[in-house]
Amino acid sequence: MMEIAIIAHDRMKADMVQFLNKNKTLLLEEHIKLIATGTTGGQAENAGFKVKRMLSGPMGGDAQIAARVAEGKTKMVLFFKDPNSSHPHEVDINMLIRVCDVHNIPLATNKATAQLLLNAIALPS
Repeated sequence: MMEIAIIAHDRMKADMVQFLNKNKTLLLEEHIKLIATGTTGGQAENAGFKVKRMLSGPMGGDAQIAARVAEGKTKMVLFFKDPNSSHPHEVDINMLIRVCDVHNIPLATNKATAQLLLNAIALPS
């Protein structure tokens, strides 16, 4: 089972849903489990994905996902950050990025890098 976390800032949520739909065949495979921060997860569910939802980002969802990374449960993080806005929970965002770095977990912060990561897991081993 590969657990993939999806997170998107408000201005990036539509991009995340579009990205998920583009990769629907892979992301709906049985061995893929999606987790998400609250609102992002709700939008993914509305698009037809099964998602385990955490709290919203500002309420601690980023920290919940970071804990799953540290526990070895989450194997990839797709975090579509809004590079043009500041966020009140920036400390949690930076903590999640740091935890991914410490535990050597691939982290994509834009569509291009996220696509590369998904392409890599789609390749036959």
